[in-house]
Amino acid sequence: MKITTARLGTAGPEVGVQGLGCMGMSFAYGPTDADEARATLERALDLGVTLYDTADAYASGENEKFLAPFFAAHRDEVVIATKCALAIDPADSTKRIINNAPEYLRACVDASLSRLGVDVIDLYYLHRRDPKVPIEETVGVLAELVAAGKVKQLGLSEVTGDELRAAHAVHPIAALQSEWSLFSRDIERAVVPAAAELGVTLVPYSPLGRGFLTGSFVSADKELTEGDFRRQQPRFTGANAEANAALLDPIRTVAAAHGATPAQTALAWVQQRSGSHGLPVVPIPGTRKRTRLEENTAATRVELTPADLALLEPIAARVSGNRYADMTFASAGRE
Repeated sequence: MKITTARLGTAGPEVGVQGLGCMGMSFAYGPTDADEARATLERALDLGVTLYDTADAYASGENEKFLAPFFAAHRDEVVIATKCALAIDPADSTKRIINNAPEYLRACVDASLSRLGVDVIDLYYLHRRDPKVPIEETVGVLAELVAAGKVKQLGLSEVTGDELRAAHAVHPIAALQSEWSLFSRDIERAVVPAAAELGVTLVPYSPLGRGFLTGSFVSADKELTEGDFRRQQPRFTGANAEANAALLDPIRTVAAAHGATPAQTALAWVQQRSGSHGLPVVPIPGTRKRTRLEENTAATRVELTPADLALLEPIAARVSGNRYADMTFASAGRE
């Protein structure tokens, strides 16, 4: 059964109400099976998933290259989202470099177009903003890329409500990507209201708390492979992880009542934020396995009751540890 659709921004295309985060297919989450990942891309399209999310920072462009054959085979059926302005420090894989310089952004889009093998990018995100550079200047440069026909729509990632308003005044912003889940709700204070006011679609990344909300692991440093990005995140290691594991109990209770999985319950909660906040919400859970993909898309048909939502409501306030070791990397650090 195909999933329903939602619109990107006020004038953008209709996309499946759940997208696919493709980062883990070749980056960040340990070893992967390339053949299974390719089969997952195809299965996603069968199920109505049309928004595919990548970035030039994922494996230094290799993730874009990995996706290119799939996009070439289905160019008229998919909406390609990629990002610019962020890179992994080659000297230290735990560090990120943010660069909003105009010449860098112009070079980024050309490189992404080449790796993706396309003439135009459907949705181009500023992956992270440099607070030292006025957001109006940065979006002005990205608007030039739209005028040049290299990009169709603009998106932002991890910006504050005020930054979103300032950016939108320069050029319409179709989508805002930020972490939003039962464990991460800081964007509800200012970012979500701004997006609703401006007609910007919310694209939550990590709606499953990077897998933690599924119960697939408890302690990242003990259970996940070397090089797995989650080993760097405070809430998934040590005492924080132990405390947070106990917060999954209400999710399991709600899941059992619906004959659903914890993952489906967590995703259904995110999907229902659309009605709660009055804006389109298109989460992009990442997976590289068809079985997980099918589980995730089925969550779009799970309807949580007011009693379910009340049981889940206290979770975020009880989470131990920040999303990132350095929260200046996220919008909440600038609010």
